[in-house]
Amino acid sequence: MLDKVTKTGLLFDFYGNLLTENQKNVMSLYYGENFSLAEIAETNNISRQAVHISLKNAEKSLNEYEDKLGLLSRWIKNLKNIEEIHDELKKIDTYDSDVFEQNVKRDIEDILLKLKEIE
Repeated sequence: MLDKVTKTGLLFDFYGNLLTENQKNVMSLYYGENFSLAEIAETNNISRQAVHISLKNAEKSLNEYEDKLGLLSRWIKNLKNIEEIHDELKKIDTYDSDVFEQNVKRDIEDILLKLKEIE
């Protein structure tokens, strides 16, 4: 699965516009610009503690949005299905001509099933 930083960054991509302006700013600086808590505090004339609280609240909100809407998990599932379809299509080039038609038919059926799973 995804590490915390990657997952939080993706959640921010999906749901960031639902956060407050302050939370968006802090998240953008911390995850997007790789600022430290101290650098964010100095930039925004707030305490390091306030930055920490803002980050934690934003992360909590992002996770709650994901729990309710599931956009990230669906996106990951769709990516996985697309990768599997790509792998199936690559196999078609490797078939021996004697079994080509039978294998292609089976693989196309598999691909169609995977396409149905993509939301």
